[in-house]
Amino acid sequence: IADDHDDLRLMLRELLQHRFEVLEAADGNSAWQLARDELPDLIVSDVMMPGCDGVELTRRVRSHGETEAIGVLLLTAKVGSEHAVAGLKAGANDLLTKPLSLAELRDRLHTLLQNQRQASRLRYLEARQRQAHPSTLLGQSKAMQALRERIGRLAQAARVVEGGGAGLPPILITGETGVGKELVAHACHEESLGSTSPFIEINCAAIPAQLLESELFGHEKGAFTDAKERKLGLLEAADGGSLFLDEVGDMALPLQAKLLKVIEDGRFRRVGAVTERQVQVRLIAATNQDLARCVEQGSFRADLYFRLRVLPLAVPPLREREGDVLLLAEHFCAHFAQRYRRSGVSLSPQAQAALVAHPWPGNVRELRNLIEQAVLLAAEPRIERHELMLPAALTPAVDGGSSLDRLEREALVKALAETGDNVSEAARRLGISRDTLRYRIDKHGLRNPS
Repeated sequence: IADDHDDLRLMLRELLQHRFEVLEAADGNSAWQLARDELPDLIVSDVMMPGCDGVELTRRVRSHGETEAIGVLLLTAKVGSEHAVAGLKAGANDLLTKPLSLAELRDRLHTLLQNQRQASRLRYLEARQRQAHPSTLLGQSKAMQALRERIGRLAQAARVVEGGGAGLPPILITGETGVGKELVAHACHEESLGSTSPFIEINCAAIPAQLLESELFGHEKGAFTDAKERKLGLLEAADGGSLFLDEVGDMALPLQAKLLKVIEDGRFRRVGAVTERQVQVRLIAATNQDLARCVEQGSFRADLYFRLRVLPLAVPPLREREGDVLLLAEHFCAHFAQRYRRSGVSLSPQAQAALVAHPWPGNVRELRNLIEQAVLLAAEPRIERHELMLPAALTPAVDGGSSLDRLEREALVKALAETGDNVSEAARRLGISRDTLRYRIDKHGLRNPS
């Protein structure tokens, strides 16, 4: 509590000390010293104080890395006054007018504290995400070199755009399941906005439509039955950074309209709110679906599709990344050997040959999971071919792989014949994607399957 009136500090201390550890300062300079030494969760400060006033105190708090996350509630005699407005511009979270309503003060402090806790959890999750998803895109194939160059060009353009995330067009990342679209999204974010800005992600397919709206936009207290308090949405949490919408093709049509508005002018409205809020967020979307076909079928808005695909990035499947399989396999071996404390892990020549010959319908995710499994279960540090749990029907013979090609071609011909050359149905029966099936059809010269 920072106030030069002893009686007000006494009243506030008696009101709050049963819930908080309360520190007091009679002027702004003393309050600033306490803030640096004690790092409190919240500061309640009068705007008008001798020496360093509440505005300057707020400005100091926001300009230092150790204290910038502290919540600040300013007390003022008039909300529209010059000093009150300056306090908000300096970064105060809220304003409360005198004479004080103690009930309203308790409510405001409770809301501030909840927001601080949520922001703390988000910072923790962002740090964990950066550790789990380093921005380095491994691979020396031409396809990966071209992808990295494209990301670099996007980042170079982003650095000259004014307005932060709000001034940057969205990015649409496409590719099969398991190719690493999330990793590409992290790389786009860090190259363009830096690792210190927030990166928030959400899987649109994993959350029911009625809950996804609240997660994205937040809600006001009482907006619906279980809304017992105001909730900060992920759009606000990502302000100044990037919001990654994975599986955006599964988003419901009403939400697509709201998302389009955010892209167009950076404005949105919390569920149950009357006024709009402004954010500066760069949207990065990803999907393994053919959005153009979804537009034709009416499950995806055409205007949103054309707005998202301003900056498209196609992530190549692993089968098209010549030479990258062994590079990635060695990387995963080292990673999981460190995680599970197994030293000297390596792949035998036979194991390497099997990995190179495998078609990888599950892409990099399949390779990562297989290597983790092998590192955990291999009897010796050197992983042999038989310890790789590759599907038996797709495991090549060591002497050239003719058995693999024959079995694969027979399976394709049979599936296409049984489905009347219906590529989608044949892919479903084989348990692979349409793109993978098309690649296999071309590989075996089955352009006219019949």
